[in-house]
Amino acid sequence: MTETANARKIAFATFVRRALDEARATRAWSGTEVSRRTGVSRQTINRWVRGDWASDPEAERVVAFCEGLGLDPTPAFAALGWDRTSARHRSTSTPPPMDPDVEALLRRLVDPDVSDAEKFHIRETIRYLAYRPTLPTGVRKRGEAAS
Repeated sequence: MTETANARKIAFATFVRRALDEARATRAWSGTEVSRRTGVSRQTINRWVRGDWASDPEAERVVAFCEGLGLDPTPAFAALGWDRTSARHRSTSTPPPMDPDVEALLRRLVDPDVSDAEKFHIRETIRYLAYRPTLPTGVRKRGEAAS
């Protein structure tokens, strides 16, 4: 293994370890919960922490890991020595228009006058809504009469 490849593995492992430590400290998330919220298997995350990978991690998984933890993937890409703009991790199609309420929440998350506690509650509520199970379409709402 080249010195550069080893340095990249160490840098990425450090990034992942810090992200996991932050998730444990601020959200009390276990490794299983991190895996569930990011969509990246525990085995993959453990390999990243150990630097035990033969080929680079998939960009999509790195992005999913970061987004699931509420992190910008740019530092992870930098640790891997990737140029974020050239990495194929997103579709180049135009994203759908954003709901005004979601835009308002995002503005609150970047507003320096909003407390960290409020930002934490906004993120937790968003995560809850994003990962809650959806009801099958045939399930009636309470109080709705059968036809």
